[in-house]
Amino acid sequence: MSDVYTPPEVWTFDPENGGQFAGINRPTAGAREEVELPVGEHPFQLYSLGTPNGVKATIMFEELLEAGFSGAEYDAWMIKIFAGDQFGSGFTDLNPNGKIPALLDRSGSQPFRVFESGSILVHLAEKFDYLLPKTNPARAETFSWLMWQMGSAPFIGGGFGHFYVYAPERYKYPIDRYAMETKRLFAVADMQLGQTEFLAGPNFTIADIAAYTWLGNLYHGAYNGSDKFLSLHEYENVGRWVKAIDARPGVIRGRLVNTQAMPERHSAADFDAVEDKSLFNPVRKRADV
Repeated sequence: MSDVYTPPEVWTFDPENGGQFAGINRPTAGAREEVELPVGEHPFQLYSLGTPNGVKATIMFEELLEAGFSGAEYDAWMIKIFAGDQFGSGFTDLNPNGKIPALLDRSGSQPFRVFESGSILVHLAEKFDYLLPKTNPARAETFSWLMWQMGSAPFIGGGFGHFYVYAPERYKYPIDRYAMETKRLFAVADMQLGQTEFLAGPNFTIADIAAYTWLGNLYHGAYNGSDKFLSLHEYENVGRWVKAIDARPGVIRGRLVNTQAMPERHSAADFDAVEDKSLFNPVRKRADV
């Protein structure tokens, strides 16, 4: 690094030093303005964006619907994070951490909130008794791999992705640090997937949904073709697993929700309005094409 930074005795916030996120990131929490959230007719109201964490929830909903759980019908509303939608009072009432996704469950007599992507996956899996084994050791293995993903995602997104793509300047040390950690995480998954079809064993689970949204994105060229920079083709077991999940109908639909191709989802008919029909191809497009 060309500039050596000596931390001051007391840190102060520099709003001009945030790169692409300078307009939204602050060292404070809570609502910044009074904004009510829209509400649709379905039992579940999802407020999200088509990021890796956001599509965990939409893939889960679409997998449930694909499996015949009609009670999993949902409305998905786009939260534009660069516009600061996540800091409206309605959203922070659902998630005080101000991050997508956030869910309002209205399926019972008392509506309640569920926030954090892993928590939403567990909630829906338990509610519908789907994609989460009932007994150990399979249940414990699924939770272990789910928490592995939840704990490792910041190294990929806020670490590698930030310093490789979003930081105002590129520096070798942070990019090397998080490239190394991202490759290590791919190696962990690759070793496991060399022994089992899916992360937690022979069956597809919520652990696969959680990990796929991150590992799959990078494998297909997210962060400006970072798969080449990281030589992700080396992880053949991860590649086999990613391609198998790519082709699942529920996953294909879930990846589209709350994206530019499909900003909102209120019924299955909304998928018919997606203009680019190639997005439904079981062979997934690269992110950088």
